[in-house]
Amino acid sequence: MSPFAQPGLQSLLLCSDDSVVRVLRRVLTDLEIGVEHCTDLDSAIQKLTRQRFEAVIVDCTTKEIAAKILKGTHSAPANKRAIAVAIIDGQSALKSAFELGAHFVLFKPISLERTKASFRSVRALMKRERRRHSRIPVELSVKLHTENASRIIEVVTADLSENGIAIKGKSKLPPSFQVRFSLPGNASAIDCRGEVAWQGNDLQGIRFCDLPEDQSSRIKSWIFRQLQGGDADDPPVSCRLTDLSLNACYLETESPFPVRTRLQIVMKVRDMELPVEGMVRVMHPGAGIGVQFTRQNAEEKKRVEDFIHTLVNSEGAVPEIEVHPDAIDNSPNAFSAAHIDAEHDPLLSLFGVGGELPPDEFHAELRKQRRVTEQVGI
Repeated sequence: MSPFAQPGLQSLLLCSDDSVVRVLRRVLTDLEIGVEHCTDLDSAIQKLTRQRFEAVIVDCTTKEIAAKILKGTHSAPANKRAIAVAIIDGQSALKSAFELGAHFVLFKPISLERTKASFRSVRALMKRERRRHSRIPVELSVKLHTENASRIIEVVTADLSENGIAIKGKSKLPPSFQVRFSLPGNASAIDCRGEVAWQGNDLQGIRFCDLPEDQSSRIKSWIFRQLQGGDADDPPVSCRLTDLSLNACYLETESPFPVRTRLQIVMKVRDMELPVEGMVRVMHPGAGIGVQFTRQNAEEKKRVEDFIHTLVNSEGAVPEIEVHPDAIDNSPNAFSAAHIDAEHDPLLSLFGVGGELPPDEFHAELRKQRRVTEQVGI
């Protein structure tokens, strides 16, 4: 096991239905996820305030209890980013479960195979969220440049995370400054704005601000390599591409990720490979996800266009799809670019107006779009 490996993934289960508990215990044990089982609200709330969980699973038979535990999860500092799973009685309870803050749902009666399929995505996000907050012990030389550039403060780190560093000592720091350092084995500098996040006895926490995407990716990759062995990624979630436009795609999968999940997607057909970043706009439990591509410039759109052209002209070719989650984006501006090109992109437009449609109606609209596309020769 890696010297940086952390204790295994942990889940809190609030449920008094023995048949549900038996299935979940078996699935979670197979996936090496620990289970703290509670049958009453008070003990569940008590555990939420004292322990950290990567997932909270709640039986929503009593909506008032479910609401309290899900709201309690999001308000508990140690668990506000925990993945929330709601156990519900049917499609009629789906909307209210998501309104309460659930990321995933399990329909009763729950089956072993469906639950395993759902938890492939749950587990991938649990591990990704934990890694986002993992702090790797490492001593790095860091230079802090004050705003007027007249003073450079040299410090040494105690640890590094995706979001910041802890530095040794009690250097007097201004409210904002420039942070510059290099990762071990990488000469390219990490250079971003920083601010003091917290202060301890002999340590100070510095939060990264306005970190460029390429530098963020380098930090994530370095941390992943340190954790690999005890926290390696699972195989990509199995998906099938059914619809593709310049700005979006629809993927059929038994293990869909929740709305607002940022994804790293790689599509392959023949000798062509297309990496894209996207965000889930529409999620149909047990069926699929509608993904809007993000951070697209003209060059990236040209690559998508070339991929579509190659796919259309490769008769019988089935594209390979790899999907890895990055994070659930709960920021207010997560969908700020959602309107871009939607007017001229029927698939993306459907994600905007069809997110509230029942799955059957949504898929009927998708089939209509495919027929139109085929008729115009796209």
